[in-house]
This record gives sequence, C-alpha cells and structure tokens, in this order.
Amino acid sequence: MTTPRDLVKKAVEFDRPSRVPLQLWFLPWAEEHYPGELRAIREAYPDDIVSAPCITKSGLLPDPPERYRTGVFVDVWGCIFENAQSGLIGQVHKPLIADWGDLDKLRTPDRYLGLDRGAIDAFCRAEERFVLAGVWLRPFERLQFLRTTETLYMDLAERRPELFELLRRVHAFNCAQAEVWAQTGVDALCIMDDWGAQSSLLVAPALWREVFKPLYRDYIAIARRAGKYVFFHSDGYILDIIPDLVELGVHALNAQIFCMGIEPLAAKFRGRITFWGEVDRQHLLAFAAPGDVARAVREVHARLSDGGGVIGQCEFGAGARPENVEAVFRTWREIGGG
Repeated sequence: MTTPRDLVKKAVEFDRPSRVPLQLWFLPWAEEHYPGELRAIREAYPDDIVSAPCITKSGLLPDPPERYRTGVFVDVWGCIFENAQSGLIGQVHKPLIADWGDLDKLRTPDRYLGLDRGAIDAFCRAEERFVLAGVWLRPFERLQFLRTTETLYMDLAERRPELFELLRRVHAFNCAQAEVWAQTGVDALCIMDDWGAQSSLLVAPALWREVFKPLYRDYIAIARRAGKYVFFHSDGYILDIIPDLVELGVHALNAQIFCMGIEPLAAKFRGRITFWGEVDRQHLLAFAAPGDVARAVREVHARLSDGGGVIGQCEFGAGARPENVEAVFRTWREIGGG
C-alpha cells in the first residue's frame, strides 16, 4: 500500500506518484474568519506532509499562540514583535541588539537542542505522512529580528566585523539544530528565509552568494549526510538564486511561482527541483473565481510536473476566499498522478 510518505518521496524523486501530494498551510486568521470552511477543507483533503513536534527533554515546545494575537510577543531569543492584526505575525521594531555593544548579551535558546529523540522518533514511526523537522533554519530573518530589517540592510552595506560575529553565532546555533534534527526519524530538514521583493531579490545576488549561500551549504550538507531531504521556503521573486538552490541540493522549493512566472521556471527548472506549491495568494486566492483558480492549478501541473516534481501546497491566509482554497485541492485531486 502506498502511504502519503511514499507519495511525497516519489514526487520529490520524479518517480511518478499515483497522485499529487497535498499540503494546506493556514494562518490563525483563517481559523478566526472561516472556521467551518477551513475544517471542511482539512477533512476533505488531508495533508500528506506534517511537521514533527519539537519535543525536548524538558517537554514539548509548541508554537506559542500569543505570537498571532494583537499586542506584543517576545520570542525564545528575546526578540520583541508588535502585532496590530489578530491572526497574523507581527514585526520587530525594537532591536534586541540595538548597538554592537549589546552583542555579548545575545543568548541562543539552547533548550531547543536537547531533543527527546525517542519521543520524536516514536512520532515519526507512527506517522504514514511525510514528516518535516519541527524547526525551520532562518539565518537572514533571524538577523532581521535581532537588528530590525532596516538596520540589517545598513549592516550589510557597512560590513562591520560585528555583523559577521553575530552571523557566526546564529549560524553555529542553526548548525547545531540541523545536526540534532538530522539524527531523528524525520524525513526532511527545513530552511526558510524570505529573499524576494515583488520583482527582484532584496539584496544583490552577488552579496547573497558571498554571505548567505555558504550558510545554506552547511545546513544542506548536514541534512544530506544523514539521508534527509531538504525543503526550502522563500517568498517573493527569487529567480536569480534558484540555480544556486538546485546546485546546493535543495529537493523541494516553496516559492511564489506566479510572482516569478511559470514559463521561465518551467524552462529552467522543470525536472530539476520539486515545486512545493504554491498558488498565487496575491491575486487568485483573494480575488479570482474558483474556475480561474482551477485553470491556474492545471497550468502548474502541465508546465512544471515531470513524472513528479510538484506538491499541491496552498496557503489559506489573510484575504483568501475559502471557495478558492477548496478549488486548489479539488483540482489537484482531479488531476491525479503527478
């Protein structure tokens, strides 16, 4: 019997899965605004991919619900997020490291390294779905949370040695997280950093390759040495660095494919990397009719699938219409094999 885990592996390996694997992402905003519709979609189209719980020797470390509430939320690093809209994640306006004299105050959340491997492995053994690691490695975004986005861009321009010392410490912690998760029974390690604006990278490709690509190379090497897949997420226009992600060994990429254009992606990367979603959140899910959404899904399949290479992922986030989210999964189900 083919399990959901088998389907995802076949999709990622271009091994002709019997159907396209599915995965719904949703923000608490969707739970607040469309609880019944969200529940119906989840029941009708169950996920083939799940994240492992982050269980440490001191217990479960869940995603705190207060991070999605209005007001102030302090994360495990001590970064202060201010949120003006319930159901979404806020922004950091007050840097934890306001000046470089604060650098030695940085404390990494080392309790996340003390995993209860037995409990996590038991979870993975009991699952028929493909299991992602319970943490996401995010060096660029962590720097933004520690310094604020505006300050970080100035840091990258000034290139002071303190920036690279901060990056070294963040990277060392990320590598430690990658190592401990790579020793568990999860199927894949996950990386996420939003690198794209609407029509270009947020930084020059040369800077990305010099400063950040080596970090990802280390994470991916750790994962692949342990026989794990690598799943990578980045919002925005990232066409310039997808060749680098392929070169580094990323198996599946969650990106805004409609922002970059399906044609150039198909021409350069069809059969070389798995497109782990998504369907356009900016226009289609928010404003189109379900028929338009269905046609878009069929275009994704026609242009990007190559005996696999696609995962039917979709995000039910702010502004999305539930009938359009449902149309995404209904159409993938109708298409069948990848």
